[in-house]
Amino acid sequence: MITQLVDFHVQLSATPRGARLGRVLAVEQLRSWGLALETPAQIIAELVTNAVTHGRVPGRDFRLTLTVTPGVLRVEVTDARGDRIPEIHEAGRGLVLVEALADRWGVERGPGPRKVVWAEIAVA
Repeated sequence: MITQLVDFHVQLSATPRGARLGRVLAVEQLRSWGLALETPAQIIAELVTNAVTHGRVPGRDFRLTLTVTPGVLRVEVTDARGDRIPEIHEAGRGLVLVEALADRWGVERGPGPRKVVWAEIAVA
């Protein structure tokens, strides 16, 4: 069990390759912290894919942040499309999946043209 704040940040290109790399790095970080992988990995995959698919601005990166406090893993993905606030749509299943898997999730407008899509999961 993690008893103190730990975090991980990585800035990645807003490309399919950047999304893949984000998933791989995040899973390895979760593994190093001794946390369960399946549910967080699915949430991370959906959020980074959305950042690349819907939040991409040419020449701008996205940021993946994992923060663990006692009992909670928070996943944040920050992209450069603050004007595109995601909604749950029937056509896209990504946020429906995030809503089903996460204990809480939401969207915050960031500084400048950014937004942060986040999800929290209880961890033991």
